[in-house]
Amino acid sequence: MGGSRWVLTVPTVIAASPDGRRRVLHYSHHSTGLGHLVRSLAVAGALAEQAEVLFCSGGRVPDAMVVPAGVRLVTLPPIGTGESGGLTSLDPQYTLEEAWERRRRELLGCFDAFDPDALLVELFPFGRRKFAGEFTALLERARQGRRRTIVSSVRDLLVDAHRDKQRHDDEAAARLDAYFDAVIVHGDPRFARLEETFRPTVAPTVPVYYSGFVAPSTPVVPTGSRPSQILVSTGGGLLGGRLLDAVVAAHESILGPMGATTRMITGPFMPAEAYGDLSTRADGVEGLTVERFVPDLASAIAESAVSVSLCGYNTSIDLLRAGVPAVVVPYDEDGETEQVSRARRLESLGLVTLLPAAELSPESLATAVLRAVVTRGRPAGLDLDGAATTAQLMSELMSPPVAFAS
Repeated sequence: MGGSRWVLTVPTVIAASPDGRRRVLHYSHHSTGLGHLVRSLAVAGALAEQAEVLFCSGGRVPDAMVVPAGVRLVTLPPIGTGESGGLTSLDPQYTLEEAWERRRRELLGCFDAFDPDALLVELFPFGRRKFAGEFTALLERARQGRRRTIVSSVRDLLVDAHRDKQRHDDEAAARLDAYFDAVIVHGDPRFARLEETFRPTVAPTVPVYYSGFVAPSTPVVPTGSRPSQILVSTGGGLLGGRLLDAVVAAHESILGPMGATTRMITGPFMPAEAYGDLSTRADGVEGLTVERFVPDLASAIAESAVSVSLCGYNTSIDLLRAGVPAVVVPYDEDGETEQVSRARRLESLGLVTLLPAAELSPESLATAVLRAVVTRGRPAGLDLDGAATTAQLMSELMSPPVAFAS
């Protein structure tokens, strides 16, 4: 069963219960997709098996999102990426300035009321530079008073094409040494190591641990077998419009006439107008359906003949869990390199068929789908137990509490 979503009008509702368990405040922000939220909630669920967990989310949380049992969720006024590419308040009742102020007040209020033994922050200081003031205020508060364990968690690969990459990495390294006791990388070092995409001039002194990839604890259970189905997914839904356009055209002209059915999962954050337009295009097209969200994407993939998707962290894990042929079209706009790097590594392991975004067309997509079906990948053998390992690492890091750096 899911956890509760707490309202901050009465701070005492998040005060720690007097059962003696360690308390962990986990703060995660997502601006674009769902990847960071899904991964962080999985980690929070594993932590909740042995500690009290208060999870603060800085992005929109879809109503259909399941909160793990034992996790108390606080949703801050969401700030995300607007149509112009800049940050905007996603709650119309607040201006951006009002949202910033309210978020800071509520986040620090959560910390004070909960009084955690450990603070786990996701991605910062490796990313979220636009949110540095918010994170820094929380970290400064965590360093006050009694000793607490402060940990940064980060995915397998970082964006590696910033124009000021060296300065960015140097600033992150300085913040790691100033505030943090450890870094937990949610990846398998056989797949990628942190230093491959994080190269500061002076390496930080904090220890780095690898948890393995974070996968949901629920087993992959297909509800049926659909040997002619192509399952298309685009993560949160803000970045996959071009892929979905190509899918519709490929289905109409090539794949549908061959007998394939195509099920498109757009993601809950796809703008309503774009979703309506896509649904209108799909209406009346035999074998083509459109949905916003499924709670268990891996199982939906597993019952299909082939998957077509971007190559974000969580989608990639779902592909590994489902074990079906897959075509990935990694997002590569605005200097993003993370998905491209992940896709190339997965391709080198024989696990996916890579179609670069620059080569995407209805014809190339249909060709890639047919090629993937006849060149089914082999088992990966990568560590997917990252949530449980993270919980164990956090327990060890909190016993005894780690002293602050001088």
